[in-house]
Amino acid sequence: MANKKRKFYITTSIAYTNAPPHLGFALEVIQADVLARYNRFLGKEVFFLTGTDEHGTKVARAAKEAGKTPKEFCDEISARFKDLKEILNLSNDDFIRTTDKKRHWPAVKKVWLKLKENGDIYKKKYKGLYCSGCEAFITKKDLKNGKCLIHQIEPKTIEEENYFFRLSKYSERIEKIIEKEIIKIIPESRKNEMLNFVKQGLEDISFSRPRKNLKWGIPVPDDNTQTIYCWADALTNYISAIGYFKETKEFKKYWPADVHCLGKDIQKFHCAIWPGMLFSLGLALPKTIFIHGFITVGGQKMSKSLGNVTDPFELVKKYGTDALRYFLLREIPPTEDGDFTYQKFEERYNSDLAKGLGNLVARVLTMAERTKIQEYSHLAIEPEIDQSWENYKKALDEFKFNEALMAIWDLISFADGYIERERPWEVITVLPTKEKNQRTLKQRVAISNLLFILGNIAQMLQPFLPETSEKIFKQLGIKFDKKPWKFKVERANKPLFQRI
Repeated sequence: MANKKRKFYITTSIAYTNAPPHLGFALEVIQADVLARYNRFLGKEVFFLTGTDEHGTKVARAAKEAGKTPKEFCDEISARFKDLKEILNLSNDDFIRTTDKKRHWPAVKKVWLKLKENGDIYKKKYKGLYCSGCEAFITKKDLKNGKCLIHQIEPKTIEEENYFFRLSKYSERIEKIIEKEIIKIIPESRKNEMLNFVKQGLEDISFSRPRKNLKWGIPVPDDNTQTIYCWADALTNYISAIGYFKETKEFKKYWPADVHCLGKDIQKFHCAIWPGMLFSLGLALPKTIFIHGFITVGGQKMSKSLGNVTDPFELVKKYGTDALRYFLLREIPPTEDGDFTYQKFEERYNSDLAKGLGNLVARVLTMAERTKIQEYSHLAIEPEIDQSWENYKKALDEFKFNEALMAIWDLISFADGYIERERPWEVITVLPTKEKNQRTLKQRVAISNLLFILGNIAQMLQPFLPETSEKIFKQLGIKFDKKPWKFKVERANKPLFQRI
């Protein structure tokens, strides 16, 4: 009987369409892309989902300011997010939109009716603090100096009659799954933060708004006077995209998600509300929630709301896709905030890509072109390569993208040192014939070893810098997955990375 491939289902949060993509979301989709590519490399059957969250007051307001209907506005902005697939060289398998009335809306309505059937939806009047940035009711503990901690704006006091979700009913169960790591929250600091939050006791949350106040959204199935709360709508994308409405083979195959990737500003929705919804629906819980930090500019969060965004399209146009991928994965700590400046970007580019990786590839291929290379044993360098792979895999298994890249660059440094020790570039003219032959053989072995190192570096780079990895394989004349490698060097005319 044939072995079934293990599945791996990974999602990003879905991007809000009140403005075009910025560098913060680029970080998230690139991190998810690395994990998707890495798990394909491990032989798993991967499904990688991203998409756009298109309902809510902020979108309706932004569309009005642009002089467009919400649908026209969302179509344009969502298309820009779809363009990230090409511009950032992403490998996502699907792209879900919350305005998709064929796939998404039926699933959202099914979820609503199921929650109601289970006694977890009820209607009541409510007065509370509403943050337009969060598109959510918040409490005083979410404020600092009277302003939302995330969006730095004062919430409005709103009194409405809404439908509520009985989140309090699942408070103890949610506390238990976080504490016992039934859902593993990465990093540990975010887990502890969420645990402290849940231990205070979760309150029921508003799950709708009057349609007179929020027309741009999905109507409550059995009450057209109400619109489903945008987060109840948005979170459902993780199951709507894979066929929850009809409970398709894909849904049964891929759910639960193996990893949800998201930013720290929306962790409460994913670590508290989403598990509560899944408990009520009787569905399995996601296995891991990976939470990244913010990209900051001068220490302040990069945010569309704050208006200090950097355009990933412009960075790619100027420096190239892999250069942007490398900076975000190497310079920005995976789970903490990291600062972006053009100076930092160019320093990383020159030192690590142009001088480091690019220079090594050029040196080795130049020597290999001049030398008749045969296949030799690589036993002398295999311990170093094996150690690099061990460090690399351990780092990726722990979502430490920067440390995985450090493992690759340690191997690059080893190769540079190996070249200096073995000196395979030296021209041999004055030695006796026997010694000359021995020295020539030693040179060929050294260059063969260096080509073998480059092949392993190209393999390791594939999830991170797929285009660069492919270029190295092409110049080596080998295939990613066809071993043993037989090198047929064909050096490119242009360097991998032109020094800035």
